[in-house]
Amino acid sequence: MVRLVMILLGVDYLRVRWRELLMVGCLSVLLGLTIFCDALDGALWFPIMPFAALLLLEGVATMCVAWTGMGGQRTLRYVKGITFILSAGLVLVGGEHGNFILSMIFGTLFLVDGTLQIIAAKVVRFRKWKVAVAGGVLEVAIAIFFYQPYPDHYAGTVAYCVAFGLLFGGWNMILLAMRVRRLAVNPAVADDKDIRRASTATSTDSPVAHKPQPSVSFDGPPEPHEHVLTVHVWTPAGTTKAEARRQPIVDRYIAAVDRNGAISTGHAALETAEGIYISLYPAVEIERSPEEFSRILRATRDNDVPGLFQPDYATESAAWCPSTRQVRIRNYDPERLERFWTEYRRDATYNLTYRNCSSTVAKALEAAIEGASVRAWGKGSGWKPFLRVAATPELWVAAQVRKRSATMAWTPGLTLDYARALSMLADPRPSGWVKMARIALQTMHESRRRWRAEQAAAQNIYDTGATTAQEPGSEKGFEPDAAARSDDRPDAWRHP
Repeated sequence: MVRLVMILLGVDYLRVRWRELLMVGCLSVLLGLTIFCDALDGALWFPIMPFAALLLLEGVATMCVAWTGMGGQRTLRYVKGITFILSAGLVLVGGEHGNFILSMIFGTLFLVDGTLQIIAAKVVRFRKWKVAVAGGVLEVAIAIFFYQPYPDHYAGTVAYCVAFGLLFGGWNMILLAMRVRRLAVNPAVADDKDIRRASTATSTDSPVAHKPQPSVSFDGPPEPHEHVLTVHVWTPAGTTKAEARRQPIVDRYIAAVDRNGAISTGHAALETAEGIYISLYPAVEIERSPEEFSRILRATRDNDVPGLFQPDYATESAAWCPSTRQVRIRNYDPERLERFWTEYRRDATYNLTYRNCSSTVAKALEAAIEGASVRAWGKGSGWKPFLRVAATPELWVAAQVRKRSATMAWTPGLTLDYARALSMLADPRPSGWVKMARIALQTMHESRRRWRAEQAAAQNIYDTGATTAQEPGSEKGFEPDAAARSDDRPDAWRHP
């Protein structure tokens, strides 16, 4: 998450605030240690019930505004709201049983995540796979800690979760502050030696990045006439030559197998309105039979093959097929992307795991949106860009996708999820409450306008009827049933 925050806010913005970040990070770590130690004896000082009430309130509030989101944003809000409500309900109602259920849930999540990370790192063997294995072992150890009842018989489950959140969040903030303290180059977009020079040139010199812009939010996807960056994704299931066998999750994020046994891994590319097109493909088709697939999955140099950069989307789609999904982003820096692309394309090496079409698009996307949050909210907004980024749920989603991709491999499915999450961060949407209030005001205005129109129409009908009922040559209106109406007088009902 540290690297993602550095990408979205930029080094220039964070460097002038590194002291405040360091102080907040140290305070968070200290508070996390205090809560963790307090929970060890079972006699909690941490206010569990008020915290659960706040969690419940946040979940209900999220559910109230979830319908104002769009697409994946709406789904994410519903998931967040339901999760918060269930967690708070278990704490408020469950007692020992609720704490036990929460411990099993959190322990299982840590166990599954750590195990997958260890397996993926040992299979793929990317550059820092040993560090990833150590991180996976730590997650498995945390899972064991949640599973076993010692020392408090699950009474401190919620406190432990809060403590771990404060510890990890504070540690990440300390790392962020120390990294940006003396940086002139954003390392988040300079992972490879072949693009460091491009990152050096783009970290501080881009006139677009320094151009003052007002705070702005984008309600809805870009219009067809807007200048945007487009991420094209060919999903594995959508590019098989024959009918694909349905394999949930696998054919979404890894590969799809058709009825003939052929494997399709999909593809990803990036296109901008300025004419930049980034699409890396193997110059010679790689054999992807089930027997060979496990061998070429390793991120080792012996699996490097010559690559080919496609000229443009029209050529590639005509030779293959149109992209299955597209993600469009307004707020990007074309000059940074151009400099990145100039350096990156000097090496056309292709590797199915660590340097493929998806990893190329992900790195290009990160270079293009560097500093996007500051550009959206304005440099003079103080801490507003940082707080807005930290409070956006898509930041956590993007960080998790980036983590999975870094420890395993970038795939078209992961690139699609990553681009969708980053689009919510680069093109910030209005707050759910603000949007709901605006919709309510618009509805009230439309209702009042409709009522006035109906009232005016009724008045016109009445005036027209009164005009046509006038007797010619008479100053008073003619009453067609005047004789009958005279019987309605009180005297007409008297008996003689």
